[in-house]
Amino acid sequence: MTQSNQDNSITKVKQLIGGEFQYSSSDEWIEVNDPATQKVIAKVPCTTAEEMRQAIDSAKNAFKTWRNIPVPARARIMLAYQGLLKKHHDELAEILAKETGKTFEDAKGDVWRGIEVVEHAANVPSLMMGETVENVATSIDTYSYMQPLGVCVGITPFNFPAMIPLWMFPLAIACGNTFILKPSEQDPMTPMRLAELFLEAGAPPDVLQVVHGRKEQVDTLLTEPDVKAISFVGSVPVGQYIYSTGTANMKRVQAFAGAKNHMVVMPDANRQQVINNIVGASVGAAGQRCMAISVLVLVGQSSEWIDDITEALGQVHPGAWNDPEAAYGPLISPQAKQRVVKLIAQGKEEGATCLLDGSQCEVDGFPDGNWVGPTLFTNVTPEMSIYNEEVFGPVLSVINVDTLEDAIELINNHPCGNGTSLFTASGAAARKYQHEIEVGQVGINIPIPVPLPFFSFTGWKASFYGDQHAYGKQAVRFYTETKTITARWFESDIADTGINMTINLK
Repeated sequence: MTQSNQDNSITKVKQLIGGEFQYSSSDEWIEVNDPATQKVIAKVPCTTAEEMRQAIDSAKNAFKTWRNIPVPARARIMLAYQGLLKKHHDELAEILAKETGKTFEDAKGDVWRGIEVVEHAANVPSLMMGETVENVATSIDTYSYMQPLGVCVGITPFNFPAMIPLWMFPLAIACGNTFILKPSEQDPMTPMRLAELFLEAGAPPDVLQVVHGRKEQVDTLLTEPDVKAISFVGSVPVGQYIYSTGTANMKRVQAFAGAKNHMVVMPDANRQQVINNIVGASVGAAGQRCMAISVLVLVGQSSEWIDDITEALGQVHPGAWNDPEAAYGPLISPQAKQRVVKLIAQGKEEGATCLLDGSQCEVDGFPDGNWVGPTLFTNVTPEMSIYNEEVFGPVLSVINVDTLEDAIELINNHPCGNGTSLFTASGAAARKYQHEIEVGQVGINIPIPVPLPFFSFTGWKASFYGDQHAYGKQAVRFYTETKTITARWFESDIADTGINMTINLK
């Protein structure tokens, strides 16, 4: 890889500015730690103010020519890119697993979901088609074009370092924009490898810039006049800050924030399917995903299944990325573990019953890992911290209700609305639930209803700030502006050239 070098066994991560992978001149570097061992595996720079300026200027200048590249030519780059991503799929997954702690299988899923969005971006010619109406008035036609915005920005989180950057820059660039990516400083090597492969696919070297850092670098992008649109995925407080600051500086913003996802189980549901699905949906990826199921709502007699659910959760355990027996990996950092353990303790203090407690979890051979075992609470009420806060760990809270109406009321009262699911054998119950629930993404007998890229990722309420969502048709709208033309041509102005246009077929 050209994006980093080895200095005393510590990788120094480069940045991509002006079409070149270069080392920062910054005197401030952030350590990247292996979550399973705490070993420092890399150092990533806080991009300097001068380097930020270079990245912005490079993206702005590149837009002048890139916007005029034919749309089919942009699509062919995306086709080439998805081919390279598939070729390097396992390599990317290994890089991702080592810096995030995800199991190898989980990391492969992260990469693959990103590839699906790139494949969607290869359809950009049809996605950018405008509209036409002939004769809106006598001899007057109206038609519309979708044109790119300019410099767009992506600020991405640690938990999906392949998928979420690939939600953003391929589609934005395919629409004719240029892009500045600021990936998470906790796992920057996967996004840098994505950038290398993008240039290898034939993308012009300066349509994508990658910078690094913390709030200072983000604030530069939020307030920079040449930046036209910002995409963000992260927590609720940061999402609110990104949205309010970006829009205050006259930018288009889509900010995907926190979640508290409920799975509702009706008594007529398939019992074994429920148990199988709740285990992976609650503790998979160590619960570090915005679509994780963190609340199980048992309706009526389904509350009798709690012993079987407890037994199934108790049989899974975390482990290192290359342990084929591990159900999930460590949390991303000691601070993340400390926060989850604190919330587990609060749940006990506030009166919830802890049937499984993973706060003292240990993994043989990895004494310093950020391990939290599967944790299960019952007798949870909506006033408790473990219900109100996004735990972002392998912690499942159980609430019992009498009816489907009670479950709907409970969920609709929660400020977040990212995803939810209902397990039932009743079509009528499913129809009622999907119609009345105030959540953007609904699964029926599917625990984590993330839509494929030809739809859009549609969180509601405090889970999303903005108007147009990620990928799908909404993202194309987000990354473009519509221009409408109304035209009249007078037949009396047709010139008589005197040229005989008759074709002699003899």
